[in-house]
Amino acid sequence: MIRRLSLVGAGVVIGVGLATVAGNPSLITGVANAAAPDVYRQLNLFGDVFERIRSDYVETPDDAKLIEAAINGMLTSLDPHSSYMPPEAFRDMQVQTRGEFGGLGIEVTMEDGLIKVVTPIDDTPAHKGGVLAGDLITQINGEAVQGLTLNDAVEKMRGPVNTAITLTIRRPGRDEPLELKLTRDVIRIKSVRWRVEDDVGYVRITQFNEQTTEGLKAAIADIEKQVPDSKLKGFVVDLRNNPGGLLPEAISVSDTFLDRGEIVSTRGRQSDETQRYNAQAGDLSEGKPVIVLVNGGSASASEIVAGALQDHRRATILGTRSFGKGSVQTVIPLGSSGGIRLTTARYYTPAGRSIQAKGIEPDIEVIQDLPDELKGKTDTKGEASLRGHLQAEEGSEGSGSNAYVPPDAKDDKQLNAAIELLRGIQVNQAFPPDPNKAIVPN
Repeated sequence: MIRRLSLVGAGVVIGVGLATVAGNPSLITGVANAAAPDVYRQLNLFGDVFERIRSDYVETPDDAKLIEAAINGMLTSLDPHSSYMPPEAFRDMQVQTRGEFGGLGIEVTMEDGLIKVVTPIDDTPAHKGGVLAGDLITQINGEAVQGLTLNDAVEKMRGPVNTAITLTIRRPGRDEPLELKLTRDVIRIKSVRWRVEDDVGYVRITQFNEQTTEGLKAAIADIEKQVPDSKLKGFVVDLRNNPGGLLPEAISVSDTFLDRGEIVSTRGRQSDETQRYNAQAGDLSEGKPVIVLVNGGSASASEIVAGALQDHRRATILGTRSFGKGSVQTVIPLGSSGGIRLTTARYYTPAGRSIQAKGIEPDIEVIQDLPDELKGKTDTKGEASLRGHLQAEEGSEGSGSNAYVPPDAKDDKQLNAAIELLRGIQVNQAFPPDPNKAIVPN
């Protein structure tokens, strides 16, 4: 039996689930502990209600759907990131961690009974069709979303490649609903893209799948091939609107820029469940200055990377506060019945910070200029706004921040500020960071 460990993004990607790492699912919940008598009474109550529905409901119910709904209701009552995956969704999740899946390319979550867009994935039907972060999907092909589970809604948005689908969207600041007609496609996630900005290497990581670290290594190698070492000012690593992904990839991406020290730790309910992940010797960027861009759409695995490089003072974090998803989900297979995604731990930055419902605060805050038609429409409320979210361990919770990235790089204040800092055109006391002031424990 396999247990997979992951840091999923803020919700569920259309056609995507994210997972990796393994073990025995029976160990995770401590089933060896005897259940209290009250638990058995409640289970008897469940059996009584189930039988009453089967015998007395006005129409003959589907027993399998009743059980599935009960399981999903139990899991979703825990927090926004725990859920049941039917067999088809579970198979999709396994495919998607390899970086290819079918669908629209939308990262979504559930909010007040509607499907909320966390972010559209670059170069997908959703992105090209005008879907924006913060949009609320109210209807799918004319059918109301209200009353559907998140998995049900995701299933309805899947379908054969080249088939049409109409999403009815409620967009903040717009009085009338918006109808977007999209065409489903095979979504191939190239999770790393890069280019050279004269003397600066720009690397964008859109999510953390099994191909991300290799993509990052290829990006650095290609940039260093194009720009002589004496001319290369440093790297901009863009994690904006990156919803997260695989924990091992977040660790290895961080390790790419670190020579030593802790990257992240995860802590479950039991003290002996704590795991620490450390960097291996060797900084692939050879100590070149690094600026990491984050915003309100940067979640989960993105926050691990930003937090690790920030605590070690290896990179300067620039942008706006990140989403604040600081929990770990374990994906547990259930044989032919699919699997469950269960929140099993919190993660902590090297300095011991839990960013759950708080987010990563940038070292340098730069707020984008918004077109008039988008003002007030692209903010994310963050993890703290999700119903039933895990509470922050200490201190006040933080709201989300703007998730807008201008389509034209010349209008991108955050990117341009990072490039000017690397070139010395702008000066800020947070750049370059002083590694001697790292806030990691000895």
